[in-house]
Amino acid sequence: MVNTNWTSVSHFVLLGISTHPEQIPLFLLFLLMYAINISGNFAIITLIIYTPRLHTSMYIFLSNLALADVCFTSTTVPKMLQNIFSPTKAISYMGCLAQTYFFICFAAMENFLLAVMAYDRYIAICYPFRYPMILTRTLCSQMVALCHILSHLHALLHTFLMGRLIFCADNKIPHFFCDLYPLMKISCSSPYLNTLMIHREGVIVINGALAFIITSCAHIISVVLQSPSAKSKWRAFSTCGSHLTVVAIFYGTLSWVYFRPLTSYSVTEGRILTVMYTVVTPMLNPFIYSLRNGDVKGACRKWVSRIWTSFFRQNPKTQFLVFPVILGKQFCPLHICFL
Repeated sequence: MVNTNWTSVSHFVLLGISTHPEQIPLFLLFLLMYAINISGNFAIITLIIYTPRLHTSMYIFLSNLALADVCFTSTTVPKMLQNIFSPTKAISYMGCLAQTYFFICFAAMENFLLAVMAYDRYIAICYPFRYPMILTRTLCSQMVALCHILSHLHALLHTFLMGRLIFCADNKIPHFFCDLYPLMKISCSSPYLNTLMIHREGVIVINGALAFIITSCAHIISVVLQSPSAKSKWRAFSTCGSHLTVVAIFYGTLSWVYFRPLTSYSVTEGRILTVMYTVVTPMLNPFIYSLRNGDVKGACRKWVSRIWTSFFRQNPKTQFLVFPVILGKQFCPLHICFL
Protein backbone atom coordinates (compact mmCIF):
# COMPACT_ATOMS: atom_id res chain seq x y z
CA MET A 1 0.00 0.00 0.00
CA VAL A 2 1.29 3.47 -0.91
CA ASN A 3 1.77 5.85 1.99
CA THR A 4 -0.39 8.90 1.28
CA ASN A 5 1.82 11.12 3.46
CA TRP A 6 4.58 10.97 0.85
CA THR A 7 4.65 13.91 -1.52
CA SER A 8 6.74 15.38 -4.25
CA VAL A 9 8.96 17.97 -2.55
CA SER A 10 9.56 21.05 -4.70
CA HIS A 11 11.75 22.86 -2.18
CA PHE A 12 13.44 22.55 1.20
CA VAL A 13 13.66 24.96 4.13
CA LEU A 14 17.15 25.51 5.53
CA LEU A 15 16.73 26.26 9.24
CA GLY A 16 20.26 27.65 9.49
CA ILE A 17 23.12 27.30 11.93
CA SER A 18 21.21 28.81 14.86
CA THR A 19 17.59 29.35 15.87
CA HIS A 20 18.46 32.33 18.09
CA PRO A 21 16.34 35.38 17.16
CA GLU A 22 19.35 37.74 17.14
CA GLN A 23 21.16 36.79 13.92
CA ILE A 24 23.13 39.96 13.08
CA PRO A 25 26.32 39.01 15.05
CA LEU A 26 26.28 35.61 13.33
CA PHE A 27 25.84 37.28 9.95
CA LEU A 28 28.77 39.66 10.57
CA LEU A 29 31.01 36.84 11.82
CA PHE A 30 30.47 34.63 8.79
CA LEU A 31 30.64 37.59 6.41
CA LEU A 32 34.04 38.50 7.89
CA MET A 33 35.34 34.92 7.63
CA TYR A 34 34.05 34.65 4.06
CA ALA A 35 35.70 37.96 3.11
CA ILE A 36 39.03 36.84 4.62
CA ASN A 37 38.77 33.52 2.80
CA ILE A 38 38.05 35.11 -0.59
CA SER A 39 40.64 37.91 -0.32
CA GLY A 40 43.38 35.66 1.11
CA ASN A 41 42.98 32.86 -1.41
CA PHE A 42 42.64 35.23 -4.37
CA ALA A 43 45.78 37.04 -3.17
CA ILE A 44 47.70 33.74 -3.29
CA ILE A 45 46.32 32.92 -6.76
CA THR A 46 47.23 36.41 -8.06
CA LEU A 47 50.75 36.24 -6.60
CA ILE A 48 51.40 32.84 -8.15
CA ILE A 49 50.05 33.87 -11.57
CA TYR A 50 52.05 37.12 -11.78
CA THR A 51 55.29 35.88 -10.21
CA PRO A 52 57.30 33.74 -12.68
CA ARG A 53 59.51 32.45 -9.85
CA LEU A 54 56.44 30.75 -8.35
CA HIS A 55 55.58 28.83 -11.51
CA THR A 56 56.71 25.52 -10.00
CA SER A 57 54.80 22.36 -9.11
CA MET A 58 54.40 23.28 -5.44
CA TYR A 59 52.71 26.59 -6.25
CA ILE A 60 50.65 25.12 -9.08
CA PHE A 61 49.11 22.78 -6.51
CA LEU A 62 48.79 25.60 -3.95
CA SER A 63 46.96 27.86 -6.42
CA ASN A 64 44.53 25.05 -7.24
CA LEU A 65 43.98 24.46 -3.51
CA ALA A 66 43.26 28.18 -3.04
CA LEU A 67 40.76 28.10 -5.94
CA ALA A 68 39.10 24.98 -4.51
CA ASP A 69 38.82 26.73 -1.11
CA VAL A 70 37.11 29.74 -2.69
CA CYS A 71 34.62 27.53 -4.55
CA PHE A 72 34.13 25.24 -1.54
CA THR A 73 33.11 28.08 0.77
CA SER A 74 31.11 29.90 -1.92
CA THR A 75 28.92 26.82 -2.32
CA THR A 76 27.42 27.21 1.16
CA VAL A 77 28.19 30.53 2.87
CA PRO A 78 26.47 33.04 0.50
CA LYS A 79 23.21 31.07 0.67
CA MET A 80 23.51 30.87 4.46
CA LEU A 81 24.04 34.65 4.70
CA GLN A 82 21.05 35.26 2.46
CA ASN A 83 18.82 32.94 4.49
CA ILE A 84 19.61 34.74 7.75
CA PHE A 85 17.42 37.65 6.58
CA SER A 86 15.09 35.60 4.38
CA PRO A 87 11.55 35.01 5.72
CA THR A 88 11.20 31.71 3.82
CA LYS A 89 14.79 30.31 3.99
CA ALA A 90 13.84 28.15 1.00
CA ILE A 91 16.00 26.36 -1.55
CA SER A 92 14.56 24.50 -4.54
CA TYR A 93 14.87 20.74 -4.82
CA MET A 94 17.22 20.99 -7.81
CA GLY A 95 19.12 23.82 -6.13
CA CYS A 96 19.59 21.61 -3.09
CA LEU A 97 20.96 18.75 -5.19
CA ALA A 98 23.25 21.18 -7.05
CA GLN A 99 24.57 22.53 -3.73
CA THR A 100 25.16 18.96 -2.52
CA TYR A 101 27.03 18.12 -5.73
CA PHE A 102 29.39 21.09 -5.66
CA PHE A 103 29.95 20.82 -1.90
CA ILE A 104 31.05 17.16 -2.25
CA CYS A 105 33.05 17.96 -5.39
CA PHE A 106 35.16 20.74 -3.86
CA ALA A 107 35.57 18.87 -0.56
CA ALA A 108 36.93 15.89 -2.50
CA MET A 109 39.12 18.19 -4.59
CA GLU A 110 40.69 19.64 -1.46
CA ASN A 111 41.22 16.09 -0.21
CA PHE A 112 43.05 15.01 -3.38
CA LEU A 113 45.08 18.23 -3.63
CA LEU A 114 46.32 17.89 -0.04
CA ALA A 115 47.53 14.37 -0.91
CA VAL A 116 49.23 15.62 -4.09
CA MET A 117 50.92 18.44 -2.17
CA ALA A 118 52.22 15.92 0.36
CA TYR A 119 53.71 13.90 -2.51
CA ASP A 120 55.30 17.07 -3.92
CA ARG A 121 57.00 17.81 -0.58
CA TYR A 122 58.11 14.19 -0.28
CA ILE A 123 59.88 14.30 -3.66
CA ALA A 124 61.34 17.77 -2.99
CA ILE A 125 62.88 16.80 0.36
CA CYS A 126 63.72 13.13 -0.17
CA TYR A 127 64.91 13.42 -3.80
CA PRO A 128 65.94 17.08 -4.20
CA PHE A 129 68.28 16.56 -7.18
CA ARG A 130 65.72 14.53 -9.15
CA TYR A 131 62.80 16.78 -8.20
CA PRO A 132 62.66 18.83 -11.47
CA MET A 133 62.90 15.64 -13.55
CA ILE A 134 60.23 13.75 -11.61
CA LEU A 135 57.65 16.49 -11.14
CA THR A 136 57.62 18.04 -14.59
CA ARG A 137 55.04 20.62 -15.62
CA THR A 138 53.27 17.99 -17.74
CA LEU A 139 53.01 15.58 -14.82
CA CYS A 140 51.73 18.37 -12.54
CA SER A 141 49.03 19.28 -15.06
CA GLN A 142 48.02 15.62 -15.33
CA MET A 143 47.84 15.26 -11.55
CA VAL A 144 45.69 18.39 -11.20
CA ALA A 145 43.40 17.19 -14.01
CA LEU A 146 43.09 13.79 -12.31
CA CYS A 147 42.14 15.52 -9.03
CA HIS A 148 39.35 17.38 -10.85
CA ILE A 149 38.06 14.26 -12.64
CA LEU A 150 38.03 12.09 -9.50
CA SER A 151 36.32 14.87 -7.52
CA HIS A 152 33.49 15.21 -10.04
CA LEU A 153 33.01 11.44 -10.25
CA HIS A 154 32.91 11.20 -6.45
CA ALA A 155 30.33 14.01 -6.24
CA LEU A 156 28.26 12.56 -9.08
CA LEU A 157 27.98 9.20 -7.31
CA HIS A 158 26.71 10.61 -4.01
CA THR A 159 24.41 13.18 -5.65
CA PHE A 160 22.85 10.47 -7.83
CA LEU A 161 22.17 8.34 -4.74
CA MET A 162 20.70 11.38 -2.96
CA GLY A 163 18.37 11.99 -5.92
CA ARG A 164 16.93 8.48 -5.49
CA LEU A 165 15.62 9.23 -1.99
CA ILE A 166 11.97 10.07 -1.39
CA PHE A 167 11.13 13.03 0.86
CA CYS A 168 8.01 13.55 2.95
CA ALA A 169 5.85 16.61 3.53
CA ASP A 170 8.27 17.69 6.28
CA ASN A 171 10.91 19.44 4.18
CA LYS A 172 12.76 21.31 6.95
CA ILE A 173 16.54 20.70 6.96
CA PRO A 174 18.09 21.47 10.40
CA HIS A 175 21.28 22.79 8.80
CA PHE A 176 22.62 25.82 6.93
CA PHE A 177 23.07 23.92 3.65
CA CYS A 178 22.02 20.67 1.95
CA ASP A 179 24.39 18.31 3.71
CA LEU A 180 24.19 14.54 3.25
CA TYR A 181 23.25 13.34 6.74
CA PRO A 182 20.57 16.00 7.45
CA LEU A 183 18.94 15.18 4.09
CA MET A 184 19.00 11.46 4.82
CA LYS A 185 17.52 12.13 8.26
CA ILE A 186 14.33 13.67 6.79
CA SER A 187 14.01 11.13 3.97
CA CYS A 188 11.04 8.75 3.97
CA SER A 189 12.90 6.04 2.04
CA SER A 190 15.77 3.93 3.30
CA PRO A 191 19.16 5.67 3.10
CA TYR A 192 20.97 2.33 3.51
CA LEU A 193 22.72 2.50 0.11
CA ASN A 194 23.74 6.13 0.71
CA THR A 195 25.32 5.39 4.09
CA LEU A 196 26.92 2.22 2.70
CA MET A 197 28.65 4.21 -0.05
CA ILE A 198 29.76 6.91 2.42
CA HIS A 199 31.25 4.31 4.76
CA ARG A 200 32.87 2.30 1.95
CA GLU A 201 33.77 4.50 -1.01
CA GLY A 202 34.01 7.64 1.14
CA VAL A 203 36.34 5.97 3.63
CA ILE A 204 38.58 4.76 0.80
CA VAL A 205 38.77 8.23 -0.79
CA ILE A 206 39.24 10.21 2.44
CA ASN A 207 41.26 7.77 4.55
CA GLY A 208 43.31 6.67 1.53
CA ALA A 209 44.45 10.25 0.96
CA LEU A 210 45.04 10.74 4.69
CA ALA A 211 47.18 7.59 4.89
CA PHE A 212 49.17 8.79 1.87
CA ILE A 213 49.78 12.18 3.53
CA ILE A 214 50.89 10.64 6.82
CA THR A 215 53.20 8.19 5.03
CA SER A 216 54.77 11.02 3.00
CA CYS A 217 55.37 13.10 6.14
CA ALA A 218 56.83 10.08 7.96
CA HIS A 219 59.35 9.56 5.12
CA ILE A 220 60.19 13.27 5.14
CA ILE A 221 60.82 13.25 8.90
CA SER A 222 63.00 10.10 8.67
CA VAL A 223 65.14 11.70 5.94
CA VAL A 224 65.39 15.06 7.72
CA LEU A 225 66.50 13.46 11.00
CA GLN A 226 69.55 12.10 9.18
CA SER A 227 70.57 15.59 8.07
CA PRO A 228 73.28 17.27 10.18
CA SER A 229 71.96 20.75 9.39
CA ALA A 230 69.70 22.17 12.10
CA LYS A 231 68.38 24.78 9.65
CA SER A 232 67.32 22.09 7.16
CA LYS A 233 65.58 20.19 9.94
CA TRP A 234 63.71 23.28 11.05
CA ARG A 235 62.56 24.14 7.51
CA ALA A 236 61.38 20.59 6.85
CA PHE A 237 59.53 20.30 10.16
CA SER A 238 58.00 23.72 9.55
CA THR A 239 56.73 22.60 6.14
CA CYS A 240 55.30 19.34 7.50
CA GLY A 241 53.90 21.08 10.55
CA SER A 242 51.91 23.63 8.55
CA HIS A 243 50.66 20.92 6.19
CA LEU A 244 49.63 18.64 9.06
CA THR A 245 47.77 21.50 10.77
CA VAL A 246 45.45 21.80 7.78
CA VAL A 247 45.20 18.01 7.52
CA ALA A 248 44.28 17.59 11.21
CA ILE A 249 41.47 20.17 11.11
CA PHE A 250 40.08 19.09 7.73
CA TYR A 251 40.21 15.32 8.11
CA GLY A 252 39.45 15.27 11.83
CA THR A 253 36.16 17.14 11.54
CA LEU A 254 35.22 15.47 8.24
CA SER A 255 35.72 11.97 9.65
CA TRP A 256 33.86 12.75 12.87
CA VAL A 257 30.80 14.00 10.97
CA TYR A 258 30.43 11.35 8.24
CA PHE A 259 32.17 8.16 9.28
CA ARG A 260 29.69 7.31 12.00
CA PRO A 261 26.31 5.53 11.89
CA LEU A 262 23.44 7.76 10.76
CA THR A 263 21.56 6.92 13.96
CA SER A 264 24.28 8.53 16.11
CA TYR A 265 24.42 11.73 14.01
CA SER A 266 23.83 14.84 16.13
CA VAL A 267 22.38 17.82 14.25
CA THR A 268 23.81 20.44 16.63
CA GLU A 269 27.25 18.84 16.75
CA GLY A 270 27.20 18.29 12.99
CA ARG A 271 26.53 21.98 12.30
CA ILE A 272 29.45 23.12 14.46
CA LEU A 273 31.93 20.61 13.04
CA THR A 274 30.80 21.33 9.48
CA VAL A 275 31.67 25.01 10.00
CA MET A 276 35.22 23.93 10.87
CA TYR A 277 35.99 22.26 7.54
CA THR A 278 33.72 24.35 5.27
CA VAL A 279 34.58 27.84 6.57
CA VAL A 280 37.44 27.84 9.09
CA THR A 281 39.92 25.58 7.24
CA PRO A 282 39.61 27.40 3.86
CA MET A 283 40.03 30.71 5.72
CA LEU A 284 43.21 29.50 7.50
CA ASN A 285 44.87 27.94 4.46
CA PRO A 286 46.27 31.22 3.01
CA PHE A 287 47.88 32.04 6.37
CA ILE A 288 49.21 28.55 7.05
CA TYR A 289 50.76 28.15 3.59
CA SER A 290 52.18 31.68 3.35
CA LEU A 291 53.32 32.78 6.81
CA ARG A 292 56.12 30.18 6.81
CA ASN A 293 56.85 30.45 3.11
CA GLY A 294 59.69 32.80 2.24
CA ASP A 295 58.98 32.70 -1.51
CA VAL A 296 55.37 33.80 -1.08
CA LYS A 297 56.27 36.52 1.43
CA GLY A 298 59.06 37.76 -0.85
CA ALA A 299 56.72 37.87 -3.84
CA CYS A 300 54.14 39.72 -1.70
CA ARG A 301 56.68 42.36 -0.68
CA LYS A 302 57.82 42.95 -4.26
CA TRP A 303 54.24 43.06 -5.55
CA VAL A 304 53.13 45.53 -2.85
CA SER A 305 56.30 47.60 -3.24
CA ARG A 306 55.65 47.87 -6.98
CA ILE A 307 52.04 48.98 -6.41
CA TRP A 308 53.07 51.39 -3.66
CA THR A 309 55.79 52.98 -5.80
CA SER A 310 53.37 53.38 -8.69
CA PHE A 311 50.81 54.96 -6.34
CA PHE A 312 53.31 57.53 -4.98
CA ARG A 313 54.41 58.50 -8.47
CA GLN A 314 50.81 59.37 -9.29
CA ASN A 315 50.01 60.90 -5.85
CA PRO A 316 53.24 62.34 -4.38
CA LYS A 317 51.37 64.66 -1.97
CA THR A 318 49.75 61.77 -0.10
CA GLN A 319 53.04 60.24 0.95
CA PHE A 320 52.95 61.72 4.46
CA LEU A 321 49.60 60.00 5.18
CA VAL A 322 51.04 56.51 4.92
CA PHE A 323 52.18 54.55 7.96
CA PRO A 324 54.33 51.69 6.70
CA VAL A 325 55.74 48.79 8.65
CA ILE A 326 59.03 47.13 7.92
CA LEU A 327 59.11 43.55 6.69
CA GLY A 328 62.70 42.44 6.28
CA LYS A 329 64.44 45.21 4.32
CA GLN A 330 61.41 46.34 2.34
CA PHE A 331 58.31 48.35 3.17
CA CYS A 332 54.85 46.89 3.09
CA PRO A 333 51.54 48.65 3.92
CA LEU A 334 50.08 47.49 7.18
CA HIS A 335 46.73 46.27 5.83
CA ILE A 336 48.36 43.94 3.28
CA CYS A 337 50.94 42.36 5.58
CA PHE A 338 48.83 39.31 6.34
CA LEU A 339 51.05 37.14 4.14
